[in-house]
Amino acid sequence: MKLPASLVKSPEVTRKEKWLGYLLGPAGALLLNAVLATYLNVYYTDVLKLTTLWGGAFLTVFPIVSKIIDAITNIIMGQVIDRTRTKEGKARPWLLLSAVLVPITGVLLFTVPESSDTVKALWVMISYNLFYSFAYTIFNMSHGLMVPLSTRDSTARGGLSVFNQITTIMMSGILVALVFPMVIMPMIGVDKQKWITLMCVLSIVALPLTLLEYFFTKERITEEAKELGERDKLSFGEQMKLLFTDCYMLLIYSYFLVTTIGTTIKNIGLVYYCNYVLGTYNDGVTQMLVSVIGGIPMGIGIFAVWPLAKKFGKRNVTMVGCALIAIGSLICWLFPTNMVIVLIGQFIKNTGGLPGSYVFMALFADCLDHMEWKSNLRIDGAAMSIYNIIAVAMVGIMTGVFNWMLARAGYLAPFTAGSVAEASAKLAENGWAAQVALENLKPAADGVLTVALAQPHSVSWVISFAFVGLEVFTSIAAFFLLFFLKVEKTIGKEQAEIKARHGAKE
Repeated sequence: MKLPASLVKSPEVTRKEKWLGYLLGPAGALLLNAVLATYLNVYYTDVLKLTTLWGGAFLTVFPIVSKIIDAITNIIMGQVIDRTRTKEGKARPWLLLSAVLVPITGVLLFTVPESSDTVKALWVMISYNLFYSFAYTIFNMSHGLMVPLSTRDSTARGGLSVFNQITTIMMSGILVALVFPMVIMPMIGVDKQKWITLMCVLSIVALPLTLLEYFFTKERITEEAKELGERDKLSFGEQMKLLFTDCYMLLIYSYFLVTTIGTTIKNIGLVYYCNYVLGTYNDGVTQMLVSVIGGIPMGIGIFAVWPLAKKFGKRNVTMVGCALIAIGSLICWLFPTNMVIVLIGQFIKNTGGLPGSYVFMALFADCLDHMEWKSNLRIDGAAMSIYNIIAVAMVGIMTGVFNWMLARAGYLAPFTAGSVAEASAKLAENGWAAQVALENLKPAADGVLTVALAQPHSVSWVISFAFVGLEVFTSIAAFFLLFFLKVEKTIGKEQAEIKARHGAKE
């Protein structure tokens, strides 16, 4: 089957490619994923009320098992990409398929039927794996390879990495972190139908934007390699040996692993922290303030990070960033309920997160080029599959760990009531205490009250550790791993030798 051709024809990276292919194109799928990363667990615990299902075991075990499946499909997808041969490249064609699959499976995640707990659990497990282990794996693998395969020019590639991350930051740092807690969440509360409507809209928007990414990207490195047969001779075991015997690939993977653990737990804990430790449930202010003050550096970083990375090196500025993350996290952890101090700590912390957010993929691409120089082989799909396995596995594992900690600590999910009298009766019946006085609660447009409960101290400690405590340790570990990552010292010379090899083959 003949695939639609890329609308990018230039051998050099173009402005249209940057703005449409790398900035706007991924926005739909990344927005959907950012919303899910922050609120899907909230949907499971607060709307579907699955926290205590099977004694708390369901929300602890199912994400971990699901991510084992996800890891397997990432490996398979990596092999599929490395063996894909089309005029449009080896990764880009799969963006077309994901453009259709991501919206469909995104809707299924939230349309859980009103039925028995067993039926709900089955639907959650199946829909979760259809989205993460199938549809989003296809998108994420192909999307993730666009920067490494775009060009051999390190400067142009670094620029594309920044553009790509601007989209990620805009989706998670502006829309999800600002608009959602301030506007969207107070409107939908724990109303299941409103959640479904919202997620249907977000899922459908991903379709045309993903198509835009397909048409305005180009795999110049894939086109550069004319003799590809040698790569097909590598078995999966040989590919893994090649990856894990390269010291720089081991270091970049280890760095990504520890930072992903900290970031994932932090992202899951954000809503709970703002709802129960720093502020009150869906107050529309606390999460907005944390996101605005903490997110200001991410906006500044668009202009500052890449010039600094070019002058001082991608690794060096990222190491400084790790130190700032540790300092900012420690400040927040010492004073988790003090709004002013937490906002200062978040500002420092997110300033430190700039290099890792904007230039990591360019650093990862340098490691891929180094491995190609050393082995004369390029296994982008296999390399990206390991990267994605780390990303997705940690989401599942850390979600399970976080839910396990919540359940063990005694987390109390909010409930809905038609009136203050009904809410008061339910509180008395269960021996609960409302987080705020019932008369101060604002009903939704349909008159339904969402009643959040005062949490035990053990729950508050778990949530604080998740959001501001863990990254003290993960950022210190990341700093020391980066100390040994010195790929930039020789990458220019190695890239020149690779180009000379391809020229000789031609």
